[in-house]
Amino acid sequence: HGHCEELIGKAIKDIDRKSLFITSKVWTTNLKYDDVISAAKRSLKRLGSNYLDLYLIHSPNESIPISETLKAFDFLVDSKMAKYIGVSNFKLSQLIEAQKHTKHKIVANQIEYSLLTRNKGKYSGNINMESETIPYCQENDIIIMAERPIERGMILKPHPLLDRLEEKYDKTKAQIAMNWLISKKNIITIPKSTSVDHLKENLGSLGWQMDESDLKCLDEINFF
Repeated sequence: HGHCEELIGKAIKDIDRKSLFITSKVWTTNLKYDDVISAAKRSLKRLGSNYLDLYLIHSPNESIPISETLKAFDFLVDSKMAKYIGVSNFKLSQLIEAQKHTKHKIVANQIEYSLLTRNKGKYSGNINMESETIPYCQENDIIIMAERPIERGMILKPHPLLDRLEEKYDKTKAQIAMNWLISKKNIITIPKSTSVDHLKENLGSLGWQMDESDLKCLDEINFF
């Protein structure tokens, strides 16, 4: 969102830009050629940067040809306004089709994926994630950016397995859920943070590993 970009721009003003990786998105209604470029320029102005590390399509828009959108994305990369391009909420068929219309590799697909949402997320595009989209991305070196890793707190409810793992690893359910995600090839997660304590808890999902037997239990169980 624009205001977030303004806040980030102020926060990073005195930080070496090369030490940061900044991602932004173009909204679904702004996927025509000129609109994409204008939106990217507005984002750059708010951020106080001359390039984005990654620029994403927010979600598919069937009323605008994907070829037109990705022509604009090619321009952004060629003009050095974006280093990499990606998509969000694209199911497998849409991802494969999109790649046909850009000369640059689509490096990321942001989708809803968590212990609770394996093959069906809230959005229509987030289907067959575990059975189709994720295996394809792993095979083709495309990063999965897993959004809603704790499904708005749903994963924090009491559950025998999560309760046991909390005690075993001295970690919270949220940390266990996110660690499970990042244990998988080519998957990162983008949790929400509303406070410094929340941010610290999210960071606590990094730097440790669960036993393979526990990861397998999480893979196989149906939650709630």
